[in-house]
Amino acid sequence: MNKTRLYWILQVLGWLGFALINLFLVSLERGISSVQIRAFFTLAAFYLVSTHGLRYVIKKYGWFNLSFGQLIWNTFLALLVLGFSNTIAQIIINWVFDILNPSADFRPASIAGNIFVSFLFYALWVMLYFLFHFLDNYNQSLKYQAKINEIQLNHLKSQLNPHFIFNALNSVRALVDEDPKKAKSAITQLSNILRFSLMMDKKRVIDFENEFNTVKDYLNLETIRFEERLNVKYEIENEAYDYRIPPMMLQTIVENAIKHGISNRVKGGEIIIKCYEGLTDDLYIQVKNSGQLKSQPFAKKKNGEGHGIANTIQRLKLIYGERATFKIFNSGNDFVITEIKIPKQNLTLG
Repeated sequence: MNKTRLYWILQVLGWLGFALINLFLVSLERGISSVQIRAFFTLAAFYLVSTHGLRYVIKKYGWFNLSFGQLIWNTFLALLVLGFSNTIAQIIINWVFDILNPSADFRPASIAGNIFVSFLFYALWVMLYFLFHFLDNYNQSLKYQAKINEIQLNHLKSQLNPHFIFNALNSVRALVDEDPKKAKSAITQLSNILRFSLMMDKKRVIDFENEFNTVKDYLNLETIRFEERLNVKYEIENEAYDYRIPPMMLQTIVENAIKHGISNRVKGGEIIIKCYEGLTDDLYIQVKNSGQLKSQPFAKKKNGEGHGIANTIQRLKLIYGERATFKIFNSGNDFVITEIKIPKQNLTLG
C-alpha cells in the first residue's frame, strides 16, 4: 500500500478511535449529549490537523538529519507548543458548543492538567511516527542491501567475465611492443576498474567524480580495442561534480551502449556522455550512442543477460524514490539516448 495512503488511514482511524473512546468513558460517568459528541469529534479533528502539521514541519526541515540531541530538543519544544495550542483549542471548542464552564475550565490546575494530558497524547503520536519512520528506513536499508548484493553478483558476472578480461589483456598485449608507455597506462586503467568493481558495494552513493574516472578508464580501454571504430566525447558541466550517484550506475549504462550499440556496427560509432544540472537542482546524465533500440531493454534475457538496466532502475527507486527517473529512447535513426535524473540530496524517508 502507498505510504501516504496508509498514513492518512492510520491518522483518521486513530483520532476517530480517540474520540469514540473518550465518548464511551464520559458516557459511563455521567451520560453524554449530542453537543458533547460534536465537541469531542471537533477536538479529534484538531488533533489530526495539528499532528499532520507537525509531520509537515519534521519532513520540510529535515529533522531526521539532525543530531539525536537536537532532534529530542526540537521534539520537546514542539510538544509543548502543541500542548498549549490544544488546551486553547479545547476552551474555544467548549465556548463554541456552549459547554464552557469558566469556574472549572480556567482554574490553573485544570489548565495545567489539560496541557499535560495533551502533551502525553502528542508524545505518543510522535513515538509511533518516529518508530514507523525508523522501521521503514531499516526495511528500505535491508531491501537496498539485498539488491546491491544482487547487483554486485550480476555485475561481476558481466564485468569480470573471461571475455572482458580476454579483450582487455589482448589490447594491452598488442601495445607492449608497439607503445610500452601506453600499455603500462592501460594496465593501470584495468586495475582501477577491477578494484572499483570489487569495492562497489561498500557505499550507497559515491562522488560523481569517482564514478566518472572509472568510466573514462573503461572507455580508454575500449578505445584501444575498437581503435577508430569508437569515438568518445565528454560534455560535463562543473556542477556535476557536486553530486553523488550510485556506484557503477554510469558504468553500467556505458557498458550497455558499447555492447548493444557500438560492437554491433561494422563501422563502430560514437558515444557522447553529457552531464548537466537542471533548473530544480537535479543532475541529468545522458549517454548517447550510435545504434537503435529495437526491443524492450528492461526484461532479462533467457541466458541471464539484460539485468543491468533493470537493476539500475530498481536502485534509483530504492535510494531516491520517485525523485529519480530513468529513460531510454531512440534519437532519430542513428542514436540511442539513455537519460537519468538524480536529485542533489538523498530522499529522506518518513
